[in-house]
Amino acid sequence: QVQLAESGGGLVQAGESLKLSCLASGKTWTIGGMAWYRQTPGKERELVARITRGGVPREYGDFVKGRFTIRRDNTKNIVDLQMNSLRPEDTAVYSCYGQASGLDYWGQGTQVTVSA
Repeated sequence: QVQLAESGGGLVQAGESLKLSCLASGKTWTIGGMAWYRQTPGKERELVARITRGGVPREYGDFVKGRFTIRRDNTKNIVDLQMNSLRPEDTAVYSCYGQASGLDYWGQGTQVTVSA
């Protein structure tokens, strides 16, 4: 079993930065790729960024446009998402995802609200 716990969400103004963290626990050695997703009411969940087991960023959502950076530290079992130049349309619940032993794991999500 793997558990994922996000932290770092909050309320910021447009143009500001925020860093989200996802701490993995349990059988962390079984975790492969990880990712951040986001969702707003009435919309489908969308990929924000994903990263390989070895810490190589593989994909960013089209809306990111160079503003976000995903990083992974396997020694600390943490995946961070640094978000810069935030926009009101980035307001969403951001969730951490990890795949381990063929199973999908999700964190509980953290709210990010960007005011204009």
